[in-house]
Amino acid sequence: MQFASRLDNVETSAIRELFKLLGKPGIISFAGGFPDSAMFDVEGLKEASAKALAEEPGGALQYGATEGYDPLRTQLSAFMKTKGVDVDPSGLIVTTGSQQALDLIGKTLVSPGDKVIVEGPTFLATIQCFRLYGAQLISAPVDADGVKTDELEALIAEHKPKFVYLIPTFGNPSGAMLSLARRKKVLEMAVKHGTVIVEDDPYGDLYFDKAPPPSLMSLTKDVPGSRELVVHCGSLSKVLSPGLRIGWMIGDAELLAKATMCKQFSDAHTSTFAQATAAQYLKSGRMPATLAHVRKVYAERAEAMGAALRKELGDAITFTQPGGGLFFWARLTGANGKVADANEFARRAIEKLVAFVPGAPFYAEKPDVATLRLSFATANVEKIREGIARLGSAL
Repeated sequence: MQFASRLDNVETSAIRELFKLLGKPGIISFAGGFPDSAMFDVEGLKEASAKALAEEPGGALQYGATEGYDPLRTQLSAFMKTKGVDVDPSGLIVTTGSQQALDLIGKTLVSPGDKVIVEGPTFLATIQCFRLYGAQLISAPVDADGVKTDELEALIAEHKPKFVYLIPTFGNPSGAMLSLARRKKVLEMAVKHGTVIVEDDPYGDLYFDKAPPPSLMSLTKDVPGSRELVVHCGSLSKVLSPGLRIGWMIGDAELLAKATMCKQFSDAHTSTFAQATAAQYLKSGRMPATLAHVRKVYAERAEAMGAALRKELGDAITFTQPGGGLFFWARLTGANGKVADANEFARRAIEKLVAFVPGAPFYAEKPDVATLRLSFATANVEKIREGIARLGSAL
């Protein structure tokens, strides 16, 4: 069978391949990017789905508008307002997870050979998605304060990309949080160069001690001319339930129209039952308490992982303690002759019944083989300590 040439530049996710090794009994996994299912508000979702069926069964069970179920768009508009973004319900479309929003951006904006700037490292599925549509990806370096804006601007000036894709808040995999000063600089350079900025924000509500700076979309009100250049992608997957597959996209009206047309071709609309359930949940007012609980638990786990890494691996590893999200991004130093290749380390770790994700696949170019990603989301504090102790033994 002869397949489409667009598949030549993409391959199966290294993370998905790793999951095949995780079936061993007794393994402790820090590999996934999943929220902890034990913290899903099952009772709240039961009530929300029951209300959806009781109050508007036709809307919940029938075909729906491609742009999204109107009651959910209204609730998402209100949800975004609590985060400083004024958007009319008609100014956003509902997507099947934020992953579909990224796919729609690829479909509507990328032509073969177009240049797109991403963070180095960045979300693996984004690399695969944009390459599928023929993008030439260029990496902008990242530190603990997010993308390095001076280097980003130099890359924009040199390459004149179709757009720049960023995860400003607790990025996957970097865990980095773009500082307020850098956020404003990003918007200013977007206006200066006429460059579209795609802001992916699935983790922004998962902060620990203090709230992160406002989103890029929120800050557009302070930078004249920037609003039409920012595309914001949101999701309920990490804060409510991935199974609902509810995401959304806010952007320029023309882009949303083109994205809606492309969505019609792929799934007609996101599940109306899932949308109606999400709408009822947001309307119920349970989200703030859910978020407070999730933040508390993840903060404890992140603190435990940081302490265990320092204790068990010492100067053999470097990392920045995350202030939110789901991930640690770390780098092996090779100190005292210890292994400095994360792929080799991952193989040793599996033998010790603990798993993580090597960092190289998260780079669109110039991969750093010493890097790795660890998720603290699905293991309790005891498992985290035991798992990191096994990593120390593997090292």
